[in-house]
Amino acid sequence: MKIHIATDHAGLELKNIIRDYLIDKGHNVTDHGAYEHDALDDYPDFIFPCAKAVAADSESWGIILGGSGQGEAMAANRIKGVRAAVYYNGPAEIVKLSREHNNANILSLGARFMTESEIYEVIEMWLAEPFAGGRHQRRIEKLDDI
Repeated sequence: MKIHIATDHAGLELKNIIRDYLIDKGHNVTDHGAYEHDALDDYPDFIFPCAKAVAADSESWGIILGGSGQGEAMAANRIKGVRAAVYYNGPAEIVKLSREHNNANILSLGARFMTESEIYEVIEMWLAEPFAGGRHQRRIEKLDDI
């Protein structure tokens, strides 16, 4: 599976851990940065290239990180064809529903609210959950028509 990954300084350490984990699992991972810690960097500089890559390839997925994941999801969702869902350690059902009902193609994670051990289960669940289609497809098409 092709997975694009990006973060700003707030998620750098966790992004690197996730990137290596996904590569070890056999995924084709493209890292859009950040590559070094810079407390003054701006998440759109990394999130936009990642989101554009996901939008350009319907066979790819994205995982983005930030302190809460909120701003990163807002940035990603400005790109037509992207459906970024935020998760920062609430009920795991949210992750499943983001795929099942919304066909989320980017998962935005709140790095300040999750540990390394918690993240793997969430990522595996998100990657494995199929899109239900049906009435949900009609809604996705309306989102993409804007």
